[in-house]
Amino acid sequence: MDSDTTQVLQKVRSSLQSRGVASIASLGRAFRQMDSYDGNKKLSKDEFYNGLKDYRVDITKQEANALFGLFDKDGDGTINYDEFLIGVRGNMNSTREAIVMKAYNKLDKDGSGHITIDDLKGVYTAAKNPKVISGEKTEEQIFLEFLQKLGDKNKDGVITKQEFLEYYSALSSSVDNDQEFVFIITNAWKL
Repeated sequence: MDSDTTQVLQKVRSSLQSRGVASIASLGRAFRQMDSYDGNKKLSKDEFYNGLKDYRVDITKQEANALFGLFDKDGDGTINYDEFLIGVRGNMNSTREAIVMKAYNKLDKDGSGHITIDDLKGVYTAAKNPKVISGEKTEEQIFLEFLQKLGDKNKDGVITKQEFLEYYSALSSSVDNDQEFVFIITNAWKL
């Protein structure tokens, strides 16, 4: 991200915070208000720009378009709620990233720098999954689905550190305080 876009992003964050838009609930309200033009749960470039203007953010159309490109992580030409949250709230802080990396390192049993099905077998069992028991799916299929839910975007059966961090960054953006986030990760992975 270039320095101009960084400055615009800081301006937007500061402006929204000064208008009481900082918590998950208030960001949700802001998103819904911006999306009120068509209610499709996605923001177009015009909805994003007009919504920011409605919140009295001093921003040009060109600056809004640059931010839009930054927020639109999946490149579909719209900003969904998760992309909006991550864009406005930003990356995880060091406390959150440290606990996520602790979980990642626990899952990466062989220390290879990525998580595979073999790594998961030590911490997650698919044998008792109802779909495995019924014969509808194999354990391997369940493990692959699990990896995809953990952020395996390209469906190669491997989760990189970057994919894991991106997945938990999205989760982090929806949790207001560090203590609660640490509690969630600690309990989820029995750290």
